[in-house]
Amino acid sequence: MANRRSVVLFFSLLVLLSLSSANPNRNPKPKPLTAAHEELTSYGFPVGLLPSDVRGYALNQTSGEFVVDLGGQCKITLPPDNYLATYSKTVRGKIVKNKIAELDGIRVRALFKWWSITGIRSSGDDLVFEVGVVSAKYPSKNFDESPACEGRLKRCPGSEAPVNLHLLIVFCIVRSSLLGTSQGP
Repeated sequence: MANRRSVVLFFSLLVLLSLSSANPNRNPKPKPLTAAHEELTSYGFPVGLLPSDVRGYALNQTSGEFVVDLGGQCKITLPPDNYLATYSKTVRGKIVKNKIAELDGIRVRALFKWWSITGIRSSGDDLVFEVGVVSAKYPSKNFDESPACEGRLKRCPGSEAPVNLHLLIVFCIVRSSLLGTSQGP
């Protein structure tokens, strides 16, 4: 029985390593830009501020309030410093020419901590990302392409903590083989 567990654990880890080393952004047919991406450009922003996985959006032309639906949580790596960012299923804010304010739904990991991006300004060839009263400036050309979600984040049943789908599948395989059941994610 212990030998069987070792074999199952070994193959589960092998699957996990192969999934994590595969490049999830390798996509020979990139998704076409959505109307939400085109709307971004009409306000002076590059399309790469949103992942390519946009399912829909709503924009109040009068107030500038918007809601973007991504269909689920998403993680991407932001250029140029390779910061990990997570997008909530829904991203909200207020947009006017060259400025996004009251932003909610985008968080970035920097200095071992998660920070909420609260606003973005387009300033010439640069984008200024606001995190509360602190800001950081990056060349807007780094955001010319809309990134694909690297991995959809799922939630374990009964938990609020997001987990990567690949990890969830491997966990369920190992758990079911150890318990002798055939439950999946």
